[in-house]
Amino acid sequence: MNKNMDWSKPDWTREKPRRFWDPGRKLLLTIRDYQKIPASKNPVTIIRKKLCVLRHRFWSIVTGAEIDLSCNLGGGLLIPHPNGIVIHPDSTIGVNCLIFQQVTLAGAVKLGYHVDIGAGAKLLGPLEIGNNVQIGANAVVTRDVQDGVTVAGVPATVICF
Repeated sequence: MNKNMDWSKPDWTREKPRRFWDPGRKLLLTIRDYQKIPASKNPVTIIRKKLCVLRHRFWSIVTGAEIDLSCNLGGGLLIPHPNGIVIHPDSTIGVNCLIFQQVTLAGAVKLGYHVDIGAGAKLLGPLEIGNNVQIGANAVVTRDVQDGVTVAGVPATVICF
């Protein structure tokens, strides 16, 4: 972890696709593009939205991820292995978070900034996760987590401050 970085400010370079076949970043790009398009009855705007929806469906099928187009995603989100990620539409992702494969955010889960979630973890909301938190692989989080801790296990408990 880079101790000198201000993790509360989004690092947009983390989301930029690095090559043609970069499914996780392309899925995020599609969601960001969709959310930038203003609501309008203009035919061009409607076509742009439909193209974004088609792109979203394509990348969702390729990745096996279920992330709603209206999700509240903070900048700098990194999903290096997007297979099987499920994010509930009521969830809020903070900036510079890292989500590995097979993670499920069920219900209204609110992540702070710089939250790293290990593969297979399940966060069963409603709950709030603090800033600079690490969640271990296959952990099942059912309660709020304070800032700056590491949690793991079933059910998840604090293992490191």
